[in-house]
Amino acid sequence: MQIPFSQVDCSGNELKYIKEVLETGWLTTASKCQEFEELFRKKIGAKYACAVNSATSALHLACEAIGIGPGEKVFVPTMTFTSSAEILRYLGADPIFLDVEYGTCLLTPETLENAAKRYPEVKACVLVHFGGQSAQMDRILEICKKYGISLIEDAAHAFPTRFGCQMIGNFGDVTCFSFYANKTITTAEGGMLVTNNEEIFKRAKTMRLHGINRDIWDRFTRKGGSWEYDVIAPGFKYNLPDLNAVVGIAQLERAEEFRLARQKCAEFYFSEFSNISAIDLPVRKCSYQDNSWHLFWICLNSHSKIDRDSAIVKLNEFGIGTSVHYKPLHRMSYYRDRYELDPLNYPNAEKHWKGVISLPIYSRLGREQLEYVCKGIKTILV
Repeated sequence: MQIPFSQVDCSGNELKYIKEVLETGWLTTASKCQEFEELFRKKIGAKYACAVNSATSALHLACEAIGIGPGEKVFVPTMTFTSSAEILRYLGADPIFLDVEYGTCLLTPETLENAAKRYPEVKACVLVHFGGQSAQMDRILEICKKYGISLIEDAAHAFPTRFGCQMIGNFGDVTCFSFYANKTITTAEGGMLVTNNEEIFKRAKTMRLHGINRDIWDRFTRKGGSWEYDVIAPGFKYNLPDLNAVVGIAQLERAEEFRLARQKCAEFYFSEFSNISAIDLPVRKCSYQDNSWHLFWICLNSHSKIDRDSAIVKLNEFGIGTSVHYKPLHRMSYYRDRYELDPLNYPNAEKHWKGVISLPIYSRLGREQLEYVCKGIKTILV
């Protein structure tokens, strides 16, 4: 049996909607992008949404909109993809990497507050929701307010995720989502910036497309409209084409169906692995229903008779695709060397990455495939 690590389900209205866009003759950013923004905004419950070509673009626009600039310092958890930190370097700012909680890979309120006391000059934090589970947003918000820290949420793993009675996307100053091909819903490539702050939204929307003060679609299609436009800032090329947007619309229609299917995978894994001493499982801080289950991982611990890399090789021989989320940023040569980072300062992230194996978790996984994955892991470890 061959089981890929990730597999997209595009068996809904994707082809129908793509055909409709192709027939209009207008393929880039236009009415379907606006429709996707409005549907996503309503789903989240936020005031504003700005679709872009990647979550990295959304994070860059978010940090630029709140005024992060050269020489400023921003908190970033070390256990994340490089996008969470690289966007700061685009702006000449510097990340200050923080350790995460073992078992959740989330930045905790205690770690954030200790860092805020140690670095009082820091004015912002890029908070990463990990694997589908939310950080502890009530206390995080209290700390940010107390120390005057702007909060940018990296929610690339967190749709549709809830904290309490609210969807992620309604807590920080701005939240950024990913629709990359392996995410919980996809546009192939794409992302969304969501905020309740009108000024942040207006700035992001303008900077999304070259700093132009009008939508190109509006300029070229409105009857009696003028070609005239102005460039009010040196912006970027981050717009999301309608072809991508309609894939997102079709995916959004099935977002809860997909989430529930991933939840069933997670429940199966928990039941199968709960009594294996060589494995540490993800720590759940919320209900199954509030987690979007973007990732499911196991961490091989000191009881394991095999190391992580050897286990991945053996699983691959069984036809089971896996991944590692993540090699922490303090170990990446650019950040390690530039900021002289010592792994000893990040014990929880170190423990996680040395043992972690991310397992297949997606809507198309059937029981037979899940049983095969579990059998392969048990063959290696038990």
